[in-house]
Amino acid sequence: MKEYLAEFLSDPRVVPLPRWLWLPVLNGLVLPRRAPQSAEKYAQIWLPEGSPLAVYTARMAKALGERLRLPVAYAMRYGKPAIAATLAQMDGPVVVPLYPQYAESTTGSVLADLPATAPAVREFHDDPAYIGALAATVRRHWAQRGRAPMLLMSFHGLPKRGAENYEAQCRETARLLARALELNDAAWRVTFQSRFGYARWLQPATEPTLIELAQAGARRVDVVCPGFPADCLETLEEIGLRARERYREAGGETLGLIPCLNDAPEWIAALGEISGRAGP
Repeated sequence: MKEYLAEFLSDPRVVPLPRWLWLPVLNGLVLPRRAPQSAEKYAQIWLPEGSPLAVYTARMAKALGERLRLPVAYAMRYGKPAIAATLAQMDGPVVVPLYPQYAESTTGSVLADLPATAPAVREFHDDPAYIGALAATVRRHWAQRGRAPMLLMSFHGLPKRGAENYEAQCRETARLLARALELNDAAWRVTFQSRFGYARWLQPATEPTLIELAQAGARRVDVVCPGFPADCLETLEEIGLRARERYREAGGETLGLIPCLNDAPEWIAALGEISGRAGP
C-alpha cells in the first residue's frame, strides 16, 4: 500500500506542488498515516480473487478480447501490472485509458507515458455507446432493486483550478445519461467525491449532498458513479460504506449504490466501439 501511494502521490500531475516542498511532507507525514488507513479500507471491500479494481478490470479485458478476437491486456497507471511492461509484451497495441472524462492527472498522465505514435483514446465522455451502457446498468439496478426518487451522479473530484474542461465533461455525461433515462431536472444531481488536501475542489461534494438530502426528508437515494468504469475503493468503500453510513445518520433510510460498468455486456460492446476510434 505504501509503495503504491508513494508512486501515485509523488506524480506532479496528481499533486502539483513543488517537489522540494511536497516530497518531505509526503514521506514524513502523509504516507505513514495514509497507508495503514487505506489498507484498512481495502480490507472491507476485498474480494476472494483480490482487489475489486484489479478483478473487474481483468474480467473486462478478458471479455473484450473474446468479443474482438484479439489479444487484450490491462495495466494500472500506478502499481502492477505496469503500463510500460505491458506495452513491451504487445505488438502495436491500441491504448484505451479507462477515464471517460479527460483530466491531466488521469488520462493526461497515461498519455505522457506512451510513445508519441501509439494510438490512444483521449476521452469518451459523450460517446453514445458509453452513455447507453451506463443507462442500461442503471435500468438493470432499478429493475432488480426498485427506483429511488433521486439519482445522484457522483464523479471523482479534482481541485477546481484548471479543472474547467473536466467539470464540463462530467456535467455533459450526466446530462446525456439523464436524457437517456428520461429523467426530469428534479430527479438527478451531479456531485464530486474523493477530496484530498486543502485546495478548493469541485463542488458540490457527494457526502455533504447526501446528508443535505437526508435532512431534507429524502428517505431513498440512488448513487451512480459514471466516471469509474470499474468498481473500486472510491465506489465500494467511499460511497457504499462511508457515505451510506453518513446518509443514514442524517435520517436517510436506503442508499442504493448502482454498480459500475465492470464487465456488463453493454459496456464490453461499447469498449469495442471506443477502441476502434483511437488516434495517434
